[in-house]
Amino acid sequence: MKKICKIDVNLLVFLVLCLICGDDLAANELYFFQKNNTNYRYEINEIAGISTTPIDIKNKKNKSKTKKNKGKVNFESFRQYYEKAVKYYDNKSFLSAARIFEELYPLSIGTPIGDTILFLFADSYFQNHDYQMAAFHFRDYVRRYPGTERTELAALNAVKAMYYNSPDYNLDQFVTVLAIDEVNLFIQQYPYSNYIEECNNILDELREKLAKKEKEIVKMYYDIGYYEAAQIMARNFLKTYSSSKYAPEVLYILVKNNYDFARKSVQEKKYNRYKDCLEAYETLSLQYPENSFLTDSKKIANEVENQIKKLQEQKK
Repeated sequence: MKKICKIDVNLLVFLVLCLICGDDLAANELYFFQKNNTNYRYEINEIAGISTTPIDIKNKKNKSKTKKNKGKVNFESFRQYYEKAVKYYDNKSFLSAARIFEELYPLSIGTPIGDTILFLFADSYFQNHDYQMAAFHFRDYVRRYPGTERTELAALNAVKAMYYNSPDYNLDQFVTVLAIDEVNLFIQQYPYSNYIEECNNILDELREKLAKKEKEIVKMYYDIGYYEAAQIMARNFLKTYSSSKYAPEVLYILVKNNYDFARKSVQEKKYNRYKDCLEAYETLSLQYPENSFLTDSKKIANEVENQIKKLQEQKK
């Protein structure tokens, strides 16, 4: 930058106006000042960093405003962006479609096209396998548009999204529990739906996932020798998941658990705990006579009967 060695009164006025009055008034002062003081044109421009004339300043502001508005969805560009989003959706570019639908939807609320945009927005996430976001927006659709032809399908897709978002059985099952609630809500709201059978199958799978997790907990307690805890967990399992495919295995674990629990107990508690073992075996053999655990359970039951006889003889 050139060093300014000399500043007259007009230049000083101009600089003060820049600080106090803003660009527009200062630019007018600059325009008249430059007409009569060409020697300072370069230095002033470098110090102030503004346009040479008021017209230049206005043009600069207009360009800046245009640049800011560029790429934004508004009422003027709504149709253009809607067609662009639908094209992305049809071409299976679902993430790109979702981003535009997200901007379009607030402008479409209260219009005839609002429900279409929200449904496509939710489905874009669904097709892109972002099931958490899909479930949220499909539920939002059901809440906002309860009477459209898409409402039932949106409710079903919310169920599916939560079902797909349910984690593996060995992880926290909070989402699985929410998914079960969502299925039950759908069945309650649409008892004659064509999708009832599909929802029942989803419900069975989700419950089996919870059952498997509980079964693994029973097994873990037995493996580490927490026999009383395993006993309690097994009995709770059989109350809640008696129709589960894991029920025979849990009963088998209970037979083994009660047998080991009795063997390692003090003498006065052995008898009752051996009886608990026989009770678990009888339940297994009566309720699940064709299960694969019956043979091993029978061997344990025979040994338990022998131990009970010995205990009875010792009392005589």
